[in-house]
Amino acid sequence: MSTNAADPLVALGGLPGVPDAVDHVRKAVDRVYGHRVMRRRSNEIASEAALRGARGSAALSGADWALEEVRRRTDFGSEPEARTVGAALRLSAEAGQLLSIWRQSPLRVLARLHLVAAADAGDVVGRPRQDGEGVDEPLIELPLPDADEVAGRLEGLSQLIIAGSSAPALVTAAIVHGELLALRPFTSCNGLVARTAERIVLIGSGLDPKAICPAEVGHAELGRAAYAAALDGYASGTPEGMAAWITHCGKAVELGVRESTAVCEALQRGAA
Repeated sequence: MSTNAADPLVALGGLPGVPDAVDHVRKAVDRVYGHRVMRRRSNEIASEAALRGARGSAALSGADWALEEVRRRTDFGSEPEARTVGAALRLSAEAGQLLSIWRQSPLRVLARLHLVAAADAGDVVGRPRQDGEGVDEPLIELPLPDADEVAGRLEGLSQLIIAGSSAPALVTAAIVHGELLALRPFTSCNGLVARTAERIVLIGSGLDPKAICPAEVGHAELGRAAYAAALDGYASGTPEGMAAWITHCGKAVELGVRESTAVCEALQRGAA
């Protein structure tokens, strides 16, 4: 994050194209929240959003399963793709339980998310990686920061969250997501954790309090190549690159809204 403003998140919210992205996201979210089905069946929509979001996040981590396979499957402990899908589902279920802790101790939440995702990865679970420890994150090809840089930047991110910001929720969520992907602070499951953290910010900020707008769906729909290219922009630290990443995340949220709108329409027709 390269800005000298007292509140860097607010400064990022003013980058070219970002205010429009924020406005488009807010209008899209307001529309789905205003859908008549939301008044009586929001819990069903939230459950479906969690399932579809987990499927999207797993797809970006290399386990691109059909939605009905994710819905049907009960065993997620065998082959690598199944473990990835299982981790994504566990994280989706865990996100809502951590909202109250996030603003006070984001690093504790991140440790918990990695513990939930990695499950049985031994003594590397739930702590930032140390020098000499590798990272299993094939989608992200950025240079890997060393352990000292990871620790310093994680602390900086934590302080930003704890201090609070008047920046739009989209901006904060995108920065949390991008920073975690760029750092890859854990030995595994960084993408899954980063996307779950983005979800926590969007829910906890009040933009999506009922958790019905799965950005992970949009990230998957936009594709792995576009995701990696946008992240390169974030990692560059340039205003143009940062703006491109934030607007990319905005498009992902809008596509998540579209997905949940379709679920609302199906429920209204009695087809879901």
